[in-house]
Amino acid sequence: MMLNKVYTKLVALLKARIENADPIVKQLKGTPRYVPGSIVLRGHTFKYADSASFLFTYEEIYKRSIYKFLSTRERPFIIDAGANIGVSVLYFKQLYGNARVVAFEPDKKIFAILQDNVNAFGLQNVTLVNKGLWNEEKELRFYAEGADAGRISTDTTASHVIDVVSLRSYLSEPVDLLKIDIEGAEMIVLKDCESHLQHVKNIFVEYHSFVGQEQSLPELLDILKRAGFRLNINAPGLISKNPFVKVNAYNGMDMQLNIYGIRS
Repeated sequence: MMLNKVYTKLVALLKARIENADPIVKQLKGTPRYVPGSIVLRGHTFKYADSASFLFTYEEIYKRSIYKFLSTRERPFIIDAGANIGVSVLYFKQLYGNARVVAFEPDKKIFAILQDNVNAFGLQNVTLVNKGLWNEEKELRFYAEGADAGRISTDTTASHVIDVVSLRSYLSEPVDLLKIDIEGAEMIVLKDCESHLQHVKNIFVEYHSFVGQEQSLPELLDILKRAGFRLNINAPGLISKNPFVKVNAYNGMDMQLNIYGIRS
């Protein structure tokens, strides 16, 4: 399948780049996709749902430090929307040991792995929420890809139902970092809590563009600009080098962007 070939090629490039220096990659070399397992990470057992997506996330978070931020507060408050198996949560707690972290993950299977990983490292002041984010509290259908790309879905691909909640009530106090990686629900969530973004110091949004669907990027950028953020944008793994000739797609998406909002 063409989509899997694109992702597999990206993972292969990442492996080639860090294999000689990183024991994590060596532990997972040759591991098949979508087979749950565990590795030794920083002296503790860390579980994963899919080796390829873990390696990609590990490269982004630990090698490229895409979530690194500065805080003058002794106990920074971090909201991790889309925590998946917990690589980001672990990174945040190693960056700021006294940080308070609220982490959302709606997929029950992935959430169980997240819980195990947080417990294995003995992380304190971490609140795990087994819900997705939306503009109201309700139940929605959810498509579980089996790795890191589960998302809210209204079509026949949905595999089960999840609980969702509004982010507004979590933004009533200063937030040092709001990280949003929620596979396409980012626009609905940001529109819903726009009036509360004044409490956020730094924001990270992974924007997802889906094949055949209207793109909401201009509106998303306007929300962040109105909230007083200065923006910086770069592209993660899904890249089309010659989009006039061919637009690459993976898991129904034809573009992803890492959007940083920085408040001076």
